[in-house]
Amino acid sequence: MNSIARLVARDKNLSVLLVMTAVTLIVLITLLGGRFLSAGNLQSMSSQVSEFGFLALAMGLAMLTAGIDLSIVSAAVLSGIVGATVMSGQLVPITASNSNTLMLVGILAALVTGMLCGLLNGLLIAKVSIPPILATLGTMILFTGIGMVITNGQSVPIAISSYSALGAATVANIPIIFLLMVAAFLVVGFMLRRTRFGRRIYLFGENDVALRFSGVRNDRVIILTYVSIGLLVGLAAVIMVSRVNSARVGFGESYLLQAILVVVLAGFNPYGGRGRVVSVALGLILLQSLQSAFTILQFNPYVKNLIWGSMLLLVMVVNYYVARWNPRGAAPAKGPGTTTVIPPESAPSAAAETHRSPDAVSTGGRAL
Repeated sequence: MNSIARLVARDKNLSVLLVMTAVTLIVLITLLGGRFLSAGNLQSMSSQVSEFGFLALAMGLAMLTAGIDLSIVSAAVLSGIVGATVMSGQLVPITASNSNTLMLVGILAALVTGMLCGLLNGLLIAKVSIPPILATLGTMILFTGIGMVITNGQSVPIAISSYSALGAATVANIPIIFLLMVAAFLVVGFMLRRTRFGRRIYLFGENDVALRFSGVRNDRVIILTYVSIGLLVGLAAVIMVSRVNSARVGFGESYLLQAILVVVLAGFNPYGGRGRVVSVALGLILLQSLQSAFTILQFNPYVKNLIWGSMLLLVMVVNYYVARWNPRGAAPAKGPGTTTVIPPESAPSAAAETHRSPDAVSTGGRAL
């Protein structure tokens, strides 16, 4: 019991998410039984979650730096359009001899486009000092406009059958695209917790001024973070295009709200410096389980949006009160813009940031 209490005290948001996920799964299994646990439904869930799983992970990276990326869906659509254009035969006629080469070029083009979109966001935020919400709002409109110009509002079909089969391919009845998403989560989780760059992302979100005085170039941290976000967006585009066998402007518009909802469910601090990849995975399980249940129960799509919005507000309210809850009578949690006093024996210097654990920078404030 003591170990459970220590876990709850260490990460209250993760504890709340675990309870919510467990209760939701128990209720859904009780109500839907075999329809929810059938092999077909589980395989469908794992395929669907792979599309916006990359986008949720990208949104989490942005929020760790006390920012937000409203352009992830439009950047993914633009990346998909560029890749689909290469694989549609419009630029180079597709033959049996060059189909595999063009498929690789199309995938590479989608990934590079996503990274360039992320690079533009990073430059606007780091070099021009535009707030992330405004910078990514502008690029969201820009990327959508570029996609409209390229396609004239039409769908771009894929003419390479082997690429189209990627979205339905499985290994031991597990979709390959789901395995790719799991691999991405493992890589990003390792990067955040075990590398210098990952620790600097946490430290930037916690206190960018202190990080600058420790000799770190903050602009480089932001640019590399948004380029990484762009890479994840490009991977999401590759999966989206392979599943629907085409690309068009407007696809996946609901993914932006769902990505934000997953990250909020995961307990990421909007002011930066706190969040876990494992929490994003739990949030995806919870959200996709509800999405699958809505489909089985044939819910009206407008009711779905109502539930998503209500859940987003509910989770933020619950997280607020959980953060302030302190059963042992310690000082209440500090809000944004306040200063947290750290005992001298537990406060490492800013110069030693490369040796700090991300868990040590999860207080939620950004002031010195």
